[in-house]
Amino acid sequence: MSRNLELFERGKKTIPGGVNSPVRAFGSVGGTPRFVKKALGAHFWDADDKQYIDYIGSWGPAIVGHAHPTVIKAVQDVAVDGLSFGAPTEAEIEIAEEICKLLPSVEQVRLVSSGTEATMSAIRLARGFTGRDAIVKFEGCYHGHSDSLLVKAGSGLLTFGNPSSGGVPADFTKHTLVLEYNNVEQLERTFKEIGDQIACVILEPIAGNMNLIKPSAEFVQTLRALTEKHGTVLIYDEVMTGFRVDLGCAQALHGVKPDLTTLGKVIGGGMPLAAFGGRADIMGCISPLGNVYQAGTLSGNPVAVAAGLTTLKLIQEPGFHATLSRRTARLAQGLAEAAKEAGVSMVTDSVGGMFGIYFCDAVPTSYAQVTASDRERFNRFFHAMLDEGVYLAPSAYEAGFVSIAHTDEIIEQTIAAARRALARI
Repeated sequence: MSRNLELFERGKKTIPGGVNSPVRAFGSVGGTPRFVKKALGAHFWDADDKQYIDYIGSWGPAIVGHAHPTVIKAVQDVAVDGLSFGAPTEAEIEIAEEICKLLPSVEQVRLVSSGTEATMSAIRLARGFTGRDAIVKFEGCYHGHSDSLLVKAGSGLLTFGNPSSGGVPADFTKHTLVLEYNNVEQLERTFKEIGDQIACVILEPIAGNMNLIKPSAEFVQTLRALTEKHGTVLIYDEVMTGFRVDLGCAQALHGVKPDLTTLGKVIGGGMPLAAFGGRADIMGCISPLGNVYQAGTLSGNPVAVAAGLTTLKLIQEPGFHATLSRRTARLAQGLAEAAKEAGVSMVTDSVGGMFGIYFCDAVPTSYAQVTASDRERFNRFFHAMLDEGVYLAPSAYEAGFVSIAHTDEIIEQTIAAARRALARI
């Protein structure tokens, strides 16, 4: 029996579904999850000692590659002095200063332990600051698993969401309004009717949880103008895009200055660390300064901060993001060319160190278009690539991630593997 299968069956006895985060169970693609034994650079090895080129990178954090020696040393150096104190450290101030330096929109920042915690806290803060209850999110965008954000996509204008998870009372989501991503007309009508009731709009500025979907320039500029006009807090959820698509994050690419920003993944360098921050007048409402409560035993954990701060230093090396973007674009281009050669309807897209693969005729711009793609063909491609030693996200609705450790040679190896896999499917 495969060691991966043996571990999966064993895990099911004590862990629901055998995994600690649902997508890891391979539920949408079928087959046996790969249990990782070790990782280095652009690769990992599974429990059967098979090597893979990894294109999820811990779902984004591993931007400098797995087990980067400088990051590992920083963690080791800090760990010997203690793992957690429940009291402030100088390193917390240093990483806060680094974030504020890199993001002009962030005047003050609060550290937390997960992206879910960051978005949940940012929304509570926006409601406390504005004194309003209603929030707007967009269908296909994921902002963590807090109750008010687990909402099904709305059908048409002003459809308030019903819970899309068991255990979430309808009362928790009745103030959550779900609109269509990239629908400018719907956005304008919504603000015309209830703009003065909306506390905040939370946006994945480049969606990565319905595969990679880019917003139009008109969409983000209209969103910024409307939120400013109506006194609504604009939250850029950059947990995924933060420092991955650009050193200035997605907001720099858009030329937009959000009121609040949430960060995660890259800023932790592979450790549990996230943050939310923005305008000083809004952040001043957070306890102990204001009446919006937020706290965390492990917030600003010294080991996580060491990994994150070291990673933030590494990605500021000259040419880092230009090289990362070029290699990611080459991967996307090569995959699309391989599909065309094989006569398979598949297109690709990329931005910074993120890429998308879509089994359809044109790059999608909305949740509806993504869900209309050929999921069964993706599943066959996914398993064919696994056989070739390439690990993609085990879902047709997840973006992929490239690290700086993915050399030009590794990119070309991946494209060659895709040619063989596409010919088979």
